[in-house]
Amino acid sequence: MESKGKKILIADDEPDILEIIQYNLTREGYDVITARDGDEAIGKARVTRPDLIILDIMMPKKNGVEVCEILRSQPTFKETLIIFLTALSDEGSHIRGLETGADDYVNKPISPKVLTSRVNALFRRVTKEPEDTVLKIENLTIDPAKFEVTVDANDITLAKKEFELLYLLASRPGRVFLRNEILNQVWGNEVIVGDRTIDVHIRKIRQKLGLDCITTVKGVGYKFNL
Repeated sequence: MESKGKKILIADDEPDILEIIQYNLTREGYDVITARDGDEAIGKARVTRPDLIILDIMMPKKNGVEVCEILRSQPTFKETLIIFLTALSDEGSHIRGLETGADDYVNKPISPKVLTSRVNALFRRVTKEPEDTVLKIENLTIDPAKFEVTVDANDITLAKKEFELLYLLASRPGRVFLRNEILNQVWGNEVIVGDRTIDVHIRKIRQKLGLDCITTVKGVGYKFNL
């Protein structure tokens, strides 16, 4: 199969899982690199600069959440897609993963077909033609072409989904966006996430911007109001 030109790093301490994921994604035409613990994942990520990283949450040396936090703190990995693999069924583990900047999560036991579908869906969304209108609202500037956000000329680092969510709301100040509308436009129909996902990202955006700019419309959705 012709290469898709995308590089994927998989980090998991279970050899069987690494092998089956690598096999299926390679069949899809992806260039796949593997790592067996958190430290190895960070080292290989810095060397290979993958387009997408699949992280098992429960790994030795550094767990997946720690790896994600370290990589997201570096400008190089601000736009890198990240998927968590988790055997934990509790909502808290999913929320913590999303709070660190993950784009999606897949529960174990893994269905190779489901994981491949989610990987393809993420890549399809990020390769869509981006909006190019720079938004300037009071002391806030959002530049989608450069993937930059500034407040009073100070750079603010947002994860990809945080940026997309902020841009969507700020593109229509005062308009109330319904929860389902936000999920469809930011995450798409092919990625399964819950309402709580939006709440987590909204909270992170508010904290990072330091602005009271997103209003919760109880039982309905959110609107941008600066």
